[in-house]
Amino acid sequence: MAFVVAVAQQKGGAGKSTVAANLAAALAAEGHRVALLDTDPQQSLVRWHAERVKQGAKPAPLTFDSPSGWRVPGALDRLRRDQDFVIVDTPPHAESEAKQVIRAADLVLMPMQPSPADFWASEATVKLAQAERRQVMVVLNRAPAQGKMKANILAALGQRGVPVLAESLGNRVQFASAFLDGLAVTEASPRSPAAAEMRALAAAIAALVIRKKNVG
Repeated sequence: MAFVVAVAQQKGGAGKSTVAANLAAALAAEGHRVALLDTDPQQSLVRWHAERVKQGAKPAPLTFDSPSGWRVPGALDRLRRDQDFVIVDTPPHAESEAKQVIRAADLVLMPMQPSPADFWASEATVKLAQAERRQVMVVLNRAPAQGKMKANILAALGQRGVPVLAESLGNRVQFASAFLDGLAVTEASPRSPAAAEMRALAAAIAALVIRKKNVG
């Protein structure tokens, strides 16, 4: 059975689609069977995948779908049976598709820039995950290496009791340039700091699966 990761954040512009695509590709590059689903009406991943197809055999293989409405639960059930990971980009609002995906998820991964606006907006996503009794974890995105604001946001998340992954993603242009070509940063710039960050995030997510199996 696949480990389902819902990449969710109620605030637009948090980097959901970029994180979802890069995480899926990084996991696939490690030999995992990975499906990537775009349930966001903006369909950024639909465009990304179309560019990816043009790359031919260069990128790691991914199963891709963009279900909506009543098709979302069926797509999740089908892919859960024959994949190792299902990574889902969710709508930026508490729509029915977001609730359906979070309800089916093993992990709600919440990209968040270290800013007050992102922190305040994250409350809705956390509440939605908690209402569905799903594990939620924050990954800092476009984060500086250090700074007072980052420290303050981490402290505020700690006070709220929201776990934050030690692995974070910096504000690096390689993510955007790779996305434009339908690639992950690990494929377009494999030796870059951005690629190292994404591989570390993928390894952390894979470790959660091992931990879950050991506990189970």
